[in-house]
Amino acid sequence: MPTAFCSPVARDLVVVHGPDATKFLQSLVSQDLDAMAVGATGRSLLLQPQGKLIVDFSLGHLEDDVWWCVTEGGFGNTLAEGLRRFKIRVKVEIEPRAVAALAVRGEEPPADTDGVETFSVAWRGVPAYDAIGPGEAVDALRDRLGLPVVDTAGYERARIEAGIPRMGADIDERTIPQEAGLEQDAVSFTKGCFVGQELVCRIDTRGHVNRLLRRLRAAGPIEAGVEVSYDGKVVGVVTSAVGEVALAMLRREVEPGAEVHAGAVAAVVEPGAIGAD
Repeated sequence: MPTAFCSPVARDLVVVHGPDATKFLQSLVSQDLDAMAVGATGRSLLLQPQGKLIVDFSLGHLEDDVWWCVTEGGFGNTLAEGLRRFKIRVKVEIEPRAVAALAVRGEEPPADTDGVETFSVAWRGVPAYDAIGPGEAVDALRDRLGLPVVDTAGYERARIEAGIPRMGADIDERTIPQEAGLEQDAVSFTKGCFVGQELVCRIDTRGHVNRLLRRLRAAGPIEAGVEVSYDGKVVGVVTSAVGEVALAMLRREVEPGAEVHAGAVAAVVEPGAIGAD
């Protein structure tokens, strides 16, 4: 895998705008929007009232009361519908829009992206961003960058190696943010109330989760969906895999260094999602 690369990826865009857009989002999502100036980007979560995940997304403050919310492909409507449930007597529009996207890893965005918006992402300390915009503009940026282009399997392997959970695979509606390290950059513990705040803050101050997203490494291919066993007991499941590396949601007591079986394949547990260790 090259040190710096790019890859076409599937992303959905939901634009939230209107006179009450900032106030509306601030009351719902886990990130502190008041701390995000125009031009800033970040990461946030929309949670269920019980504290489990609805969807994670990147967030961009494009203009006063104009926010771009970018999700994993296929989850834009989930975000839009989740927000609309709370749209009561507020002046705000919630609009899904079709976009193209390019994941760029290993270098900072150029100063001029010619009509493409860039969203910084966590990638084990390596500079990384997603470029979002019209297909022609995204393609032009890809060509101008001149980076190696990796296919879907190559991108997935790099994602798993970096310990980045993917919505719909490693995290879903059963996930508590701390199980996958999502609280590290997507949750503000100092802002006012947001949906699901009680559970997330209680875990942060007085408790712990019973599962953690870990990385597995084996001598042979691992399959997504297989059970993981440790000392003869099932302790979790593989959530995503490429070749001999995988992410798995495991019982907390299965620590890095443990020898497990992913299906019939012997594997070693490594630290998993960013911040989950």
